[in-house]
Amino acid sequence: MTAEHIRLAVALRELRVRTGLSLAALSERTTYSKSSWERYLNGKSLPPRQAVQELCRVADEPNGRLLALWEIAESNWSGRAAVSAPVAVEPCPQPQPQEPPRRPDTGRPGLRGGRLTVALACTVIVVGVALLLFWLPDREDPEDEPLSAHPPYSLAPQCQGAACEGQDPMRLVCGISPHTLITYRTATGAHVELRYSEKCGASWARTWGARIGDRVEVTAGGPTHDVRVEDKADTQTYVYTEMAAVRPDTTVRACFRPASADGERECVEARLDDAPVTARSPSPRRAGEE
Repeated sequence: MTAEHIRLAVALRELRVRTGLSLAALSERTTYSKSSWERYLNGKSLPPRQAVQELCRVADEPNGRLLALWEIAESNWSGRAAVSAPVAVEPCPQPQPQEPPRRPDTGRPGLRGGRLTVALACTVIVVGVALLLFWLPDREDPEDEPLSAHPPYSLAPQCQGAACEGQDPMRLVCGISPHTLITYRTATGAHVELRYSEKCGASWARTWGARIGDRVEVTAGGPTHDVRVEDKADTQTYVYTEMAAVRPDTTVRACFRPASADGERECVEARLDDAPVTARSPSPRRAGEE
């Protein structure tokens, strides 16, 4: 299981939790069985591309970023990331026609031993490639196992508090079941969410429905971390900032900066001593207002 596969599994598990669906309910709303989803979400096997698309559909989530994660994980899983062309088995080297140097008489022909070594090496290569090709496809598991609380290859958060400052929430596994402190819609129609991981003690902001050049930032009284919508692919999914470390009674602020010169910066805040709630389309304060 590669690091890319772990990141994909983490993102899929977070998305499934957000739907509020059990594995049985998820299987009823998709074309994949309960046992298949258990394997995909636990990282036991790589999900098909269509499974990722269907989970995004059920969760009403833009699928661009999840499909990008899938592409990376699949290329490593299949071995395509390690080669730039289809794998070809090299022909076994043929013994040279010239006579090899004479060895002391041991009762065994020296050339025969060399040929045997070459033949064995070729056999190992061919068998290895055959086994690789045999095991690459997903293997069906007849057992319908429940989703384990501790899947293989620890998906526990990899940082806490100050150690999370400026780090990627998905890469450090802080994106599993985070609280949504605030959700709002900007004047341009973009959506911004302020997220918080209690286990990591950190917050970040994300945006979707934005335009190229739009920017969102987050701060919790320390450094400000921001992310910019760079291209068309970003406009079709969501982008998120790095994390800001937070403490109890901390006020976390997210600000949206539109790309247009006449657009106004829009900011919202949330205090961590408040119960995490999701607020739809509030009236965010303009920058500089108290």
